[in-house]
Amino acid sequence: MIRILYFGSLVDAFDRASDEIDLPANVQDIQSLMFYLSLRGEIWARYLRNNPGLKITVNRTFAEGGTPVKDGDEIAFVALG
Repeated sequence: MIRILYFGSLVDAFDRASDEIDLPANVQDIQSLMFYLSLRGEIWARYLRNNPGLKITVNRTFAEGGTPVKDGDEIAFVALG
């Protein structure tokens, strides 16, 4: 299971400040996690795909698309601006 935190405009857009999800086998990095979450609907896709104002951390360290994710990680998505 991973914990996902949302900050900034994402809280209102997603109507939540956090999630705890079982990590699907095909989700191994930030990019695949963002794709997986974007399947929840158009608003998720709009905020998570190609958003230059989105900053991401994994276990409180800044991350990029290729950063690995694993069970027990805490991921934060921060919308700037």
